[in-house]
Amino acid sequence: MISINIVRDSQGFIWEFTVEGHAGFSEQGSDIVCAAVSAIVFTALGSLDEMLDINNYIEKEGYIKCNIDLDISDEKKNIAEIILDSMAIGLKQMEIAYGEYITLVDEEV
Repeated sequence: MISINIVRDSQGFIWEFTVEGHAGFSEQGSDIVCAAVSAIVFTALGSLDEMLDINNYIEKEGYIKCNIDLDISDEKKNIAEIILDSMAIGLKQMEIAYGEYITLVDEEV
């Protein structure tokens, strides 16, 4: 199972997310659920890096954790918010379609 935890501040800005595990939908290398989640998350990470020079994440087999500094400029924060909210929407849609393979917690701290 893939576990996703999205952490937001009181204004709804995603300042941290963690993705860990494997879906187990099918065998490794042909698991469409893992591939879809990976594509959504890596697109967000690549967009943060290439568009905003934000690359504060750890990635290893079956695990990704990303943190966004809360003291970034308002302009960068606005763009990051669009990228991260789009990622969250995509991951929520995956949970709706494949809920027995993905759990998503979207919390405000």
